[in-house]
Amino acid sequence: MERYRDMHLFAALAGQPSLASAARRAQVSGPTLMRAVARLEARLHVTLLARSTRGASLTDAGHAYLADCLRLLAAVAAAEASAKGLHDEAQGNLRVFLPLLFSRYVMAPVLAGYLERYPDVRLEARYHDYYPNLHEEGLDVAILVGELPSSTLIARRVGQVRPILCASPEYLAAHGEPRHPGDLERHHLIASAGQVQWAFQGCQFKGHARLSCATVQGAINAAVQGAGLIRCLSYPLHEYLLSGQLCRVLPDFESPPLPLHVVYREGRNAPMRVRSFVDHCVAALREHPAFQLA
Repeated sequence: MERYRDMHLFAALAGQPSLASAARRAQVSGPTLMRAVARLEARLHVTLLARSTRGASLTDAGHAYLADCLRLLAAVAAAEASAKGLHDEAQGNLRVFLPLLFSRYVMAPVLAGYLERYPDVRLEARYHDYYPNLHEEGLDVAILVGELPSSTLIARRVGQVRPILCASPEYLAAHGEPRHPGDLERHHLIASAGQVQWAFQGCQFKGHARLSCATVQGAINAAVQGAGLIRCLSYPLHEYLLSGQLCRVLPDFESPPLPLHVVYREGRNAPMRVRSFVDHCVAALREHPAFQLA
């Protein structure tokens, strides 16, 4: 039992920036967590944590052991839940990983709808723009934009997105519509940085933004008001394009679409909270107008 508890405590390190945060997650003191790690290291005869004056970090052996611990503990939890009949009920903690902009433009109503339908699930959503390791970070489900790296994860494609160039009808009436990416040199550009580097089908455009905005929404607002041309992924733009506040520009030069997937780990052996969330997201995203533009 001590070995099992030590593995549980070690698994609390998944996705945590420090030992202190891992201890809080496990609801134990820092020394208790360190003693558990020390017992595991003594039993395995390997170093799992590299200690320094700046803190502690997982060694290569620690990363590998953490992934194995998460996999084994998940299997034990699934076996216990199945024996209790909980495998067929959506309840418990669910950790999901989402692209950052999805929080604002797509996922908030999807998450709210799921929680209303499954009140016994406690959901933790993390918003970042990188490809996570679901096993090492203790994540159940992720929604990822772009081609997936080779892995053992289960992936369900729900749509596609692409970078879209657009401007307001008023701006285009006043300044004319570009016919080729090279024409953008004569236009007002809106971007998140002063330097613009946009990849189009068959060519690259480099230029300077007349207006730099710290957020995507700020840039979109400026474009709606006629400040210039904006280029970003299609899903933040769909409402403005459908309403006619923005118009699509240079559609023949757009880059190929990027796939959008819902990915998870256990497949058919996943607990109901995972399977129900995946099914809910797949249904909602496949019908979402943001993914009908690409």
